[in-house]
Amino acid sequence: MSRFLLGINYWPRRSAMYMWDRFDIDEIGEDFTRMKDFGLDIVRFFLMWDAFAPAPNTMDATMLRRFDAVMERIAGAGLQAMPTLFCGHMSGVNWLPRWTLERETVVGRFRTISGGNVIDRAIGDFYGDPELLKAQVFFARRIGERLRGHPALFAWDLGNEFSNLRAPASADEAAQWSERLTDVLLEVSGVGASGGMHGEDLEHDRRLRPSSIARPWEFSMMHGYSVYSTFSRNRQDPNVVPFLCQLQQSFSRKPVLFTEFGNPECPPGATQVDNIACLDENEMAEYSGHVLERLHACGALGAFWWCWADYDPALAKLPPFDRAAHELRFGIVRSDGTAKPVAATLARFAREARAVVELLPPPIASESEHYAGLPSSIEREYRDYCETHA
Repeated sequence: MSRFLLGINYWPRRSAMYMWDRFDIDEIGEDFTRMKDFGLDIVRFFLMWDAFAPAPNTMDATMLRRFDAVMERIAGAGLQAMPTLFCGHMSGVNWLPRWTLERETVVGRFRTISGGNVIDRAIGDFYGDPELLKAQVFFARRIGERLRGHPALFAWDLGNEFSNLRAPASADEAAQWSERLTDVLLEVSGVGASGGMHGEDLEHDRRLRPSSIARPWEFSMMHGYSVYSTFSRNRQDPNVVPFLCQLQQSFSRKPVLFTEFGNPECPPGATQVDNIACLDENEMAEYSGHVLERLHACGALGAFWWCWADYDPALAKLPPFDRAAHELRFGIVRSDGTAKPVAATLARFAREARAVVELLPPPIASESEHYAGLPSSIEREYRDYCETHA
């Protein structure tokens, strides 16, 4: 039987999303060693598309060497890696190469930052545009071939909450994008992929269907947060994450690796930040324990906390934190590097080394009825779920 996996999403506390430019391999290596000490298994980290691909058919040699160094330190710490490609959306900003953007001015839901500058243009149709797809295949081949046979490579992630970049024109187009890139990565690296879907992909019809986009994946993935979910009963609701997990299981007909859960931490004396509910350190530790128990019980393959560290306050004036102060405080370690109570909760769960529950529960909803009935369908499904899950 396989073991329930515990993972962490990673940006360094001193550089956050500026990691690849402000590269400090010693800090990164120290962090990986501490992760192992906490009993964690997998590091999910992010290849900034803008940093790695200055042109459609070009990869930055310095960034590739830095990527190699990160993988070496992950292996040296005894961890496994999930590199996330085409990143893409991150913490309320779309970080993108200029060559991927539409020619006309299009201001979307999220800021686009390219080359360090805010650009009033959104990404082109990266699912269906032949040139953008060709560029992604080139990127996947160049990155994938570097890790063929690498002992630390666990799986690839095609993108972080990629529907926040752009929704596909159709579910079929998204499924073809997923299949093409998964096939390429499997061919060149010997290891398959999944994709970082999130709760909004189930709350809204973004023309993504788990049943089709997850077809080439060995497992599907999901992200979810009680404070972000419109149907959540309260900020510490422990059923939101397992419910999203079981919806994804039901629709994809695949086991689910829950690759993001967590919540923002409140500044001292506050109950909200950026008009978003938050939790204090002790509430966070309690919340994490309840969610882990429920994810394990519903047959999840594992759970990854968002994220490793609170970020250095010196970053507060930079994007994304200049407009999203709550993104500064999601970590299991504080900005000074000291561990929070949630780290002890994760370490305690890790020591139990639980096996995955291999018999998945029966489906809790129909995919076609769910999407046809939004937004009321997910609220009804969640009420029914909570009636049978205390």
